[in-house]
Amino acid sequence: MDGRAIGGSDGGGVTRPVSNRSMAIAGLSTIVEWYDFTLYLYLTTVLSRVFFGGGAGSLVETLAGFALAYLMRPLGALVFGHVGDRFGRRRMMLLSMALMALAMLATALLPTYARIGPMAGWLLFLLRCLTAFAVGGEYTGVVAYLLEGAPERRRGLITSSASAASEVGGLLAVGLSAVVVASMDQAALDGWGWRIPFLVGAAMAVAILVARSTMEESPEFERQRAHGTVPARPLHHARTRHRGAIARGFAISALGSITYYVGITYVPTFLHAVGAMDEARALGLSTVAAVAVIAVTPLVGALSDRLGRRPILIAVGLGGAVLPMTLFWLMAEGSLWQALAGAVLLACLGGAVSAVGAVATAELLPGEGRLSGLALGATTATAIFGGLTPLVAHLLIDATGWAIVPGAMIALVAIVILPLFWRLPETAPGRG
Repeated sequence: MDGRAIGGSDGGGVTRPVSNRSMAIAGLSTIVEWYDFTLYLYLTTVLSRVFFGGGAGSLVETLAGFALAYLMRPLGALVFGHVGDRFGRRRMMLLSMALMALAMLATALLPTYARIGPMAGWLLFLLRCLTAFAVGGEYTGVVAYLLEGAPERRRGLITSSASAASEVGGLLAVGLSAVVVASMDQAALDGWGWRIPFLVGAAMAVAILVARSTMEESPEFERQRAHGTVPARPLHHARTRHRGAIARGFAISALGSITYYVGITYVPTFLHAVGAMDEARALGLSTVAAVAVIAVTPLVGALSDRLGRRPILIAVGLGGAVLPMTLFWLMAEGSLWQALAGAVLLACLGGAVSAVGAVATAELLPGEGRLSGLALGATTATAIFGGLTPLVAHLLIDATGWAIVPGAMIALVAIVILPLFWRLPETAPGRG
């Protein structure tokens, strides 16, 4: 990769580090992003009743809405990536968070199926598309900002904080969902209680938007501006010069996405769908799993600084090939404690892939056109292996009655991608 990709300049050759305050705002802001986005999956069974009537096919309709809306994420990544590569990371992150705040508030105020019939489901779908479009620019922008502002020897730890913070957002989403579902009867929940988590998300998004307005620009973008290397056409620049890096980023993100969305956020719906436990207990179990992920993610990020990205990716790839089918079987057929163990181990696997994947995909690309390259590779893979896979897993379970299908999906992706991990160039400074 381009050795100039990290560090900034004031125009006279003096490196200007990013302040700790700006780094903290960037790292913590993914809490809101992932709270807002995963909330839909954690409340899938509730939303299927509220917006799709609760009929036999309503759960499939709700998951299909998530999957189709998710396809907007690569488009958002390309649009916001262009803004970030051409006009600065800070401006891009302000625009994407403003759009997320608007979408979350509008969702909280939506009329339900009981009031306007099928139109309620369509309105929810359109707002999910808007949210997915905004999220497309969020995560890659934050990862790039943290990577570009971090000391070389701590890139893994600091960049993984975006993953860890996103897990905090997921924890807040599943935790608040669990409290709301458990604290009221179904009539109150379906009538107005479901709005509470979305209103909380909108308020958090506005707070982060205000905080982001005080952030400094990325030193990497400042360097490009000072040296006149800002690409006029970032997407063309990335597509023509870094195809190999984009393909490798796609592969890393494919495993990270399916382990996260099938192995973490789909789990409450899975447990309810196979009759293993009710909504409240399934959400409580997933809350515990989310705490485990938050603990694991920075540890794996720091470990990748010491050992390199490639060995960690190989290890999590092997784990993805061997463990998931057994863990889904434990959740479906075992006792409560066995189900908890399965959910926690799956969540830790997903967190580990996300931790090392975040820094590795960004390091594969130089600073010029980095966000556009991540949009073409990592975000496109997330749309396919993240947004679609919960729906595919659910349909396959319905069709086959085979509860370990989600684990088989994760294992298949891991087996296909493992050979690429073996040939992956090391990107950690001093480890190549």
